This record gives sequence, structure tokens and C-alpha cells, in this order.
Amino acid sequence: MEFFKNIFKKKIKKTSLSDTDTEKSNFMPEVKKPTDDRFVNNFINNGGKFLYSETLNEAKKNLKLIFIENSWDESNILCLDNNIKTHFDLNYSFNKVYTDNVNCLISSCEFLIGDDGSILISSNQVAETKLNDLPDDIIILAKTDQLINSISEGLTGIKNKSEDIPSNITNLKHFKKCTDKDFLSYGSSSKNLYLILIENQ
Repeated sequence: MEFFKNIFKKKIKKTSLSDTDTEKSNFMPEVKKPTDDRFVNNFINNGGKFLYSETLNEAKKNLKLIFIENSWDESNILCLDNNIKTHFDLNYSFNKVYTDNVNCLISSCEFLIGDDGSILISSNQVAETKLNDLPDDIIILAKTDQLINSISEGLTGIKNKSEDIPSNITNLKHFKKCTDKDFLSYGSSSKNLYLILIENQ
């Protein structure tokens, strides 16, 4: 899986600390990492496969690599998201109905949540299909301006941008098989999830 090495990384500028800076006061608030750093770290820790694309053309290449890696073609892909073709300029004849032949769902999302690395989706992307009824493999296409801090911020964002608030709002969070020790994930639907994050132009 050579193409998964194309992971979004930022260079961290190292600064020297003086002796007085090394001791942090107990009363100082904890400094939060930037939203994008927190999201990427949490998303990967959740088991997600992350691909960063600087341009739409690079995103399309990454998408084709995922198809090749899994031996999928467009007839194997389910898309319930009516805007996916126009927002991401995709010329594919995706399935609109979930059949036995379908291996994967391709979709956009509402927001990417930095605090826990989850992906907020709604009926705009998956209609009224329940999370458990979606394919085990999912590809999400998103843009960097969809990165936010918290789920509550996401719900507010959905409310503010929608005349009619969508139904079936849920978040994708578990991207690997849960073990017995993962009691907090008990009952959750685990998905094999690819995220292609595209830089806003």
C-alpha cells in the first residue's frame, strides 16, 4: 500500500526553550494543537486511512489508486450523495441502489471533527440508510474548510447552512475491528474508511 504513505504532515518548527520556560505552571491552560493536527492524529488512531491531496486532480488519482488496490470498478461503488459528482468533478456511473455487487460507498460529509477524529454525515450523504446497513468499505471526499473542533460546532454548522435541517445525522468514528477491551465502542458499527482530504483552492 505504497500510496497510503501520502499522509498529510506538517513540519513543526522547533524552538529552543530557556530554563524558565521548561517548567509549566499548573495554572496555565493546556495549549491545544491546531484543529487539522488533532483531526489527523485522532482519525488515524481510530483506524482510518488518510490521503491528503493538494489539488482535485491529485484527489482523483488517489481515488483511482484505492479502486486499483481493492480491485473495484465503478459498478462496485454505491453513491447516495447527489452532489458528489458536481462537487468533486467525478465522471463515474456509480450505483444508486445497494445490491450484492456493491463493495464500497463513496460520499462527501458534513464536517470533520478535530476533537475525536470522527466524520459527521447526514441524510444529504446517505439518505435514510442506517450506519449498519452501509457497506463495510467507505471512501469519504472532503475539503480542508470542513475541519472543525467539535460535534456541537458541527451541528450548529449544519443548522446554519441548511434551510431544511437534514435527518439521519450521525458520526463515523470507528474504523477498525473492536476488541473485547474496546468497551466504549461496544455496539458501534466499525467501517474500513478511506478519507481523501482536498486542499481548498
